[in-house]
Amino acid sequence: MQGLSILGSTGSIGVSTLDVAARHPDKYRVVALSGYSRLDVLVEQCRRFQPAYVVVPRREAAAIIQPQLPEGVDILVGAEGLSAMASHDDVDIVMAAIVGAAGLVPTLAAVRASKKVLLANKEALVMAGPLFMEAVRVHGATLLPIDSEHNAIFQCLPPSFVCGQQGAAGSTPGVRKLLLSGSGGPFRDTPVKHLSGVTPDQACAHPNWQMGRKISVDSATMMNKGLELIEACWLFDVPESGIEIVIHPQSIVHSLVEYTDGSVLAQLGNPDMRTPIAHALAWPQRIESGVAGLDLPALGSLQFEAPDMQRFPCLGLARAAAKALGDAPAALNAANEVAVAAFLDERIPFTNIAEIVDGVMQAWSTNEPACLEAVQEADARARAMAINLLGRCSADRLGASPC
Repeated sequence: MQGLSILGSTGSIGVSTLDVAARHPDKYRVVALSGYSRLDVLVEQCRRFQPAYVVVPRREAAAIIQPQLPEGVDILVGAEGLSAMASHDDVDIVMAAIVGAAGLVPTLAAVRASKKVLLANKEALVMAGPLFMEAVRVHGATLLPIDSEHNAIFQCLPPSFVCGQQGAAGSTPGVRKLLLSGSGGPFRDTPVKHLSGVTPDQACAHPNWQMGRKISVDSATMMNKGLELIEACWLFDVPESGIEIVIHPQSIVHSLVEYTDGSVLAQLGNPDMRTPIAHALAWPQRIESGVAGLDLPALGSLQFEAPDMQRFPCLGLARAAAKALGDAPAALNAANEVAVAAFLDERIPFTNIAEIVDGVMQAWSTNEPACLEAVQEADARARAMAINLLGRCSADRLGASPC
């Protein structure tokens, strides 16, 4: 019986993780859960899974849910509570599913506590890749990718490969390159001239996946794929030039690895996050995930194409940050988070997301962060720059770069 802690249990990844764990009550015991805004969902999860701890962002939230919780559930608060639940002695596995920069510190706490870390928070590596991977090595944590693309690459690499250990994919004999697949999101065929008028609801209507609103917008701009490229560089120890991005609208081939003999290995499956979650939970074994089998005859055919860089300028911005390294990826992520939040609040049009990120990156002076505090300072500085650009943007001033 392994103790499970879920950072971000009320989001789509957290809900799917609980679904898989509930199918194997003899293998997994839920020790701790955390939620941010969906407190009603968090309470229901606590009633069902009876964790020892639950974490909420503020004391006001704790006061709201405390009378509704079953006996024996202790409430922790804020960032300290998240780090405590990630490093608790009763926890063996930590699902890191908090979206955005807020997930960095508690995920790092799990790594430093030598846990088995299931990484769904890509920002931890985007912001602090070298510091994070060094902590994995020093503390002997087991790091397993949850993003369907990275999990697919992991499954296609030789069984001897382990993220964060010496002998990574970049130096694995026979590996030529990694191929990250992406659906292209809801606007893959939308005329570019119409993109400025799309709404948040349209951007969040992903054709294949059910995800939170922020990551859905990132998928629509393909910034999500750009962040995944940066994450893949650290997970698999490869340079930006060793990773190719391909559009695959059906979301059946989740990613591929090309070998020097011409072989290309791919991982296929229905677009359901319970598959990579079950793989990582049970690794190196396999367990039932609840996902239906793949019906290839019903699919008929699979489509692939190169990404249109004019349609998806965020991809180019992410590649540039991956080449620059240092704190450039942290700045990219911070500017994107500010811009996406503004779009979801209907304060800027969709196309201004890339323009704001571009404006920050053009003005950014890259440094090599020596510690976590330096990463957090870079994050704060980039956010301030993005907010300043937001103040200069207006809905009727499209196409300006920077705004």
